[in-house]
Order: sequence, then structure tokens, then C-alpha cells
Amino acid sequence: MDNLADIAVFVRVVERGSFTRAADDLELSRAVVSKYLTRLEARLGARLLNRTTRRLSLTEAGSALFEQSRAALERIDEAQAAVASFQSAPRGRLFASAPMAFGVLHLGEALPAFLRAHPGVTVDMRLDDRFVNLVAEGFDMAIRIGALTDSSLVARKLAPCRQVVCASPAYVAAHGAPQEPADLAAHNCFVYSYAAQGNVWRFTSRRGRETSVAVTGNLRLNNGLLERDAALAGAGIARLPTFYVGPLLREGRLVALMDDWRPPELGIYAVYPQAKHVPPKVRAFVDFLVKRFGPRPAWDRFLARGDHATGDTRQATGGAVRR
Repeated sequence: MDNLADIAVFVRVVERGSFTRAADDLELSRAVVSKYLTRLEARLGARLLNRTTRRLSLTEAGSALFEQSRAALERIDEAQAAVASFQSAPRGRLFASAPMAFGVLHLGEALPAFLRAHPGVTVDMRLDDRFVNLVAEGFDMAIRIGALTDSSLVARKLAPCRQVVCASPAYVAAHGAPQEPADLAAHNCFVYSYAAQGNVWRFTSRRGRETSVAVTGNLRLNNGLLERDAALAGAGIARLPTFYVGPLLREGRLVALMDDWRPPELGIYAVYPQAKHVPPKVRAFVDFLVKRFGPRPAWDRFLARGDHATGDTRQATGGAVRR
């Protein structure tokens, strides 16, 4: 048991980057924390940390031990949490990831509301457009946008992610409004560079006919907020999820084009590792997001009621479109 305690102290020192901060977290003296580390290094016969007056750094041996030990300690924590999950309220640090633009636009007000409802939880939210590896990077859950493919993660749909082709009234007045996909070839269309074949736009007509068109334009962007703002400035036509532009369409600052043709619908999902007992903090946060966004999110209220669909839960995820 001393070995486990020594490793736990070592992991905390590395995570906090300081003997003093680790000692405060563990309610131990700095001298006792140093004793644990010295004992562990003596037992292993290897130096784990390089110590200077200003900073700590891991040796090669220390880095290997840290990665393996942190994962093992997390499994121990999960095992303990699983036993108490039905009796305890959500608590602890929720380490989560979300796409940059969605987080900026829609999580700023949501997170304080969640924390007010669950005061025992602290949220560490990382906004990042890269495809994070939940297990390898230690995330409890992530929000992903796109079409799902099979994986080892569990996914729960938070809301539909409908797309709309739109432009500013000024652009339409100057260049006309395309009536069908083939017309887009004559327009300046923005290309989203993170999407596979981002210059090929696919559509389905109200009668179910599918078609695609290769678009061109003078803007290739990797961020939907830039696309939205360029469209507002009258620079061309954008194809964007409605969570970017719903309020702007309601206000008339942008106009939806080609009402008889719709781009593919994606989804907004919460994903988390499979486990027999989902941590209460994760379950509570996912439930909160489902209730807050739901099958008819606020950004879609410019649509006719008949255009709204219901959500779902499934054992799959992957293939996210970064927006």
C-alpha cells in the first residue's frame, strides 16, 4: 500500500507542477511529499523528476511511470465512483471538449446554468477543433458535430445540426439568388477546408431527389465564424450549420437560399467512453445539454415546425465535422 500511496503522490506532484501545491491538495506537509518521492525513487532505482529551484521536469523514466500510473489511478477512482454512483450527487472535475465555434456561441451561458444546478461539479472545458482522443487524453466527455460512424464510444444526440445555404441581402441584390444547386456554379461560394471534399455540396430536394455540385470561390476557410462574417459582409454564399446563423436569418441579416433543396443534416452529440456505470457528473451534464438544446434548439426557430425532427441515443460515434 505504501507503493500505491507513493505513486499517487508522485502523480499529483506532476499534475500540479509543484511540491507545495501537491502538498496543499493532499493536506500534507511539503517535507512529507518529498519523502514519498524519495522513497519511490529509491524503490524503483531511478530518478523520476529533475528538480531545480524554479521548476520540475520529468525524466524519461518519470514520464513513463506518470502516464501508466495516472491511467491506473483513474481506473481506481472510477471503480470507487461506480460503487457510490447511485447514492451520490454529481461531483468532482468534469474534463470536457467541444468544437471552438459551438462552444463560443452556445456554451458560455449554458455552463453557468449547469454549475448553478450542480454546485459539487467543476468544469474544465477545452474548446478545440481537432479530433481529441477521449481515452488517451483523459477527457470525461466531448461534444462532437457530424455524422456518426461506429466506435468504442457511446454517443447521445443533443440536437439536430441542420445546414443552410445563405447569403446577405446585399449579395442577393447584386448577384441574384440561386434557385437550384446547379445555379451555384455561377456564384462565389465559400469552401470549408476541414470538410472532406469541402467544395462538393450535396443536396436533397423536397421530393427526395439527390444531387451534388462542385462549388468555387475566392475564400477557403477553416472556421465557420469567419464564413458567417464573410457572408454578412456580402462576400458570397456560405453553407453553414444553423447554430451559427439562425438568429441572423430571423433578423433578415442573412437569407436562406434554395428552399426546395436541403443540405445533409448532421447531429450534435455528446460522446463518452463506454462504462457500466457512467459517472454522475457526466450523466448530469449530458442530461442538462439534451434538455437545454433538444430536438428543436433555439437557433432553429426560424424554420417551419414541420421541419423539426427528434433526437436519439446510440452506441456509436466518430466522423465529426469540425465547426
